[in-house]
Amino acid sequence: MSLNTIALELVPPNLEQGRERAIEEAQKVLKSSLEAGLEGRIKHVMIPGMIEEDGDRPIEMKPKMDVLDFWSIIKPELPGVNGLCTQVTAFSDEATLRDRLTTLRETGIDGIAFVGVPRTMSDGEGAGVAPTDALGIFDTLVDNRGVILIPTRDAEHGRFEFKCKQGATYGMTQLLYSDAIVDFLTGFAKGTEHRPEILLSFGFVPKLETKVGLIQWLIQDPGNAAVAAEQEFVRQLAATEPEQRRRLMVDLYKRVIDGVGELGFPMSVHFEPVYGVNTPSFETFAAMLDYWSPLTAYR
Repeated sequence: MSLNTIALELVPPNLEQGRERAIEEAQKVLKSSLEAGLEGRIKHVMIPGMIEEDGDRPIEMKPKMDVLDFWSIIKPELPGVNGLCTQVTAFSDEATLRDRLTTLRETGIDGIAFVGVPRTMSDGEGAGVAPTDALGIFDTLVDNRGVILIPTRDAEHGRFEFKCKQGATYGMTQLLYSDAIVDFLTGFAKGTEHRPEILLSFGFVPKLETKVGLIQWLIQDPGNAAVAAEQEFVRQLAATEPEQRRRLMVDLYKRVIDGVGELGFPMSVHFEPVYGVNTPSFETFAAMLDYWSPLTAYR
């Protein structure tokens, strides 16, 4: 069962900001959707389960509202929109995780991507359930079981194939600032019969990125030439005037959609306004969807 969706990432607000800020975020989504021509087209919000990461994060990580609490507040404000989320598994035992996943599903979360430890820890750390184990353990509880896909990461082919064998039904890509995903999936398709759905992730780059560098930090992989090229593209986008920036992002979107679309993978799109919801980011997302949308492609 494929999602065939347009998903918008919404990061839970800081815990100290409370319910009012959560409602404000939902209202921004409605306002920006209307102004950009996306009204009724966003079918899911993707809520990441935020955990503390490296101390060098450009924007301080303060305690965030829990995914379930945030979702319960914004869902009534966003009629016709269901949820996706990421769930860290490595710090919960099986019984605790089962209860959590059951509640997520009961509240309208259609897909859950299982993720592991932050970059400050090594794979396998944490006393809970490994993400790859969760894919099989909870296959009857969660129909749409996701994993993170980073096409520029070393040894990702083998990693992604193993996750598919374990039961992953979709892969949500890291933010894409090149068409490396096309070559990755081309090679992957030649070596395996697995055809999970791919949520292709695109992030809006505002001028503010020049000063803050949050996107640079999010996609970093020191020593990786492919990522260095993506970071350079992000710098170019941040320094470019809005109209040209939009053209560059739409051109990238076209290359990715055309390339992946020939390989037999179901496709959805996942948009991330990294610095917060606003109309300019939604206008760029709308321009992308004018070229291709899963809502019309799979009718």
